Amino acid sequence: MAVQILVADDHPLFRDAIKSAISIPLGDDFEPPMIREAEDFGSAITSLNEHPETDLVLLDLSMPGSSGLSALVSVRAAFPAVPVIVISGTDDASTVRRSIELGASGFISKSARTDAIRKGVADVLAGDIALPEGINLGSEHDPEIGDLIRRIRTLTPQQARVLGMLGEGLLNKQIAYELSVSEATIKAHVSAVLQKLNVDSRTQAVILLSKIGADMLRDEQD
Repeated sequence: MAVQILVADDHPLFRDAIKSAISIPLGDDFEPPMIREAEDFGSAITSLNEHPETDLVLLDLSMPGSSGLSALVSVRAAFPAVPVIVISGTDDASTVRRSIELGASGFISKSARTDAIRKGVADVLAGDIALPEGINLGSEHDPEIGDLIRRIRTLTPQQARVLGMLGEGLLNKQIAYELSVSEATIKAHVSAVLQKLNVDSRTQAVILLSKIGADMLRDEQD
């Protein structure tokens, strides 16, 4: 059975480049993959809901509807069994390290060669971590971000999913509808998230979450 891959990026030319790189068999054990596309974060989530059998997501963090690495938090919480490769034009060690710490299975730079893209996808499908060649991840230089990432990693999958939806601007009743639970349950999750993040309000939680990928988003918009 063919591997199913979702390519989520808002630039058609880059989606075409990715598809061209991975449209052939990625190794002796693979058939040519079935590739789906999404041009914004909302359609990526819809695709994953409609196709839970997806084997891999290539996720651009700066497309419409996403806000930096909070998009990765959302996808990993909602679809924990689906590995995610972050694709970004910002490929500094800090962004790569934070992506891996928040659950990505790999990172591919938008400036990567075709063979590097193909190898990264094949490595992740084989269960490995894919990193840009020769990169030294180092350690987190921002104590606030390092503490935030540690706190996010203490969240349960459902709490992380709620946090991601807060980052998307959804109200409690909207989150309750999306998750098919009561609004009271969501209020309890939000309270737990605020406590674990050591903030007093959902607004503070969203602001804190947005800081994770703020530098990356500024770089991509320049």
